[in-house]
Amino acid sequence: QVQLVESGGGLVQAGGSLRLSCAASGRTSSSYAMGWFRQRPGKEREFVAAISGSGGTIRYADSVKGRFTISRDNAKNTVYLQMNSLKPEDTAVYYCAAKDGSTRSNALRYDYWGQGTQVTVSS
Repeated sequence: QVQLVESGGGLVQAGGSLRLSCAASGRTSSSYAMGWFRQRPGKEREFVAAISGSGGTIRYADSVKGRFTISRDNAKNTVYLQMNSLKPEDTAVYYCAAKDGSTRSNALRYDYWGQGTQVTVSS
């Protein structure tokens, strides 16, 4: 089992920045791909970004490209999501997820999930 705990959410004005962290524990492995997803009010959970175990493969949703950066520190078992130029439409609960193998944008491919952290962007 892998346990994931997100932190770093909060309230920020449009144009501001936040950095989310996801700390992994349990049967962690540097081979696990990690993803960030979000769920906006009244919407389905959607893909934001993913990173391979080595960090060599990274994917972003078109809506966040150029504004968000995913990274990982395997020595700390932690994945980060740096969010810049935030917009009100980025308001959502952000979830961290882990899966064995390669990166995927499909939430159904992920085996482990955190509890989520709220990000609210005011206009």
